[in-house]
Amino acid sequence: MAPDPLATIDIEALMGEIRPKLHRYCARMVGSVIDGEDVLQDALIKAMDALRSATPVINPEGWLFRIAHNTALDFLRRRNRQEALHSAEEVEMIADQLDDLESRQIAATSLRTFMRLPVSQRSSVILMDVLGCSLAEVCDIMDFSLPAVKAALHRGRTQLRELAEEPDDAPQSRLSEADRRRLNTYVSHFNARDFDAIRAMIADDVRLDLVNRKRMNGKTEVSKYFGNYAKVSDWHLVTGQVEGRPAILVFDPNEPNGRPKYFMLLNWSADKLATIRDFRHAAYVIDGAECVVDRR
Repeated sequence: MAPDPLATIDIEALMGEIRPKLHRYCARMVGSVIDGEDVLQDALIKAMDALRSATPVINPEGWLFRIAHNTALDFLRRRNRQEALHSAEEVEMIADQLDDLESRQIAATSLRTFMRLPVSQRSSVILMDVLGCSLAEVCDIMDFSLPAVKAALHRGRTQLRELAEEPDDAPQSRLSEADRRRLNTYVSHFNARDFDAIRAMIADDVRLDLVNRKRMNGKTEVSKYFGNYAKVSDWHLVTGQVEGRPAILVFDPNEPNGRPKYFMLLNWSADKLATIRDFRHAAYVIDGAECVVDRR
């Protein structure tokens, strides 16, 4: 009769001897010394149960490691299923398309409010709810897994709803008297089509950025820009602010109570106009911008 391998090997003693080694393996497999110990205990229970079977153990140490390995894999599968279940719950929360009201509310959220979200939440909400990207596109752009994007999207939407209920306590900036005087003078001459008076206001080395179209340098070249405005009548200028900066808001004269179509930014040097940034050909820039008309 062949000898019983278990008769010559004290398995329980071996378990005690290699337990630290088994734990190092389990802990590294599951990424936690605490969870690793739980896995190890489960593995040892399985090993003790297996000893009652008639199957011979040829390599006890390898046998124990195989049990520990499989137990660690089982643990990881359970954790992944739990995370998948958690993700599924979050998916259920966001599976339906937002209704039109919610979509409009998120799209209209101020840039300042968006900045209060963590980066991943901010990016996912903007990409999906403002720009209309698909989940797959958001994953690709952010280089995130699908569960991670869904979680960030759900949390971001939730936080935006909470922030929307808070009062806007941001201090309202005001134009300085110098800015108001210069802008009002510029606006008055422009609306009166007195471009010669405006040419007298600009510096010899003035720079113009007609955003998304061209750049001009020097008084002679920039003067042509005013001539182009003289040829059209689809504008009316108003002194104001864009995101707290002194600006000129440009309205459609046929819709004086509508939103500004675009804006201009001016910079001065020694009371001479030094730079002009005109967003006429980049009207998309004003979308979502906080614009304030100067009422004084």
